[in-house]
Amino acid sequence: MAFTLYSLLQAALLFVNAMAVLHEERFLRHVGWGSDQGIGGFGEEPGIKAQLMNLIRSVRTVMRVPLIAVNSVTIVLLLLFG
Repeated sequence: MAFTLYSLLQAALLFVNAMAVLHEERFLRHVGWGSDQGIGGFGEEPGIKAQLMNLIRSVRTVMRVPLIAVNSVTIVLLLLFG
């Protein structure tokens, strides 16, 4: 498998898909990454854990519909061009 731009985009798509399917109650809370954990006080810088949870939550919220379209296009391209 050659390292091409398409392979890089496909790897990024798989990574975003992986973040989108993480369920907060079934998986993230069991490993200590629930929404009620890691809440800082007023004026404090959020830690890396809180920033990653915010990123995961944002990806799930914003990228839900675009991921369906991008996944569909990727599947069609793989079926047509192998």
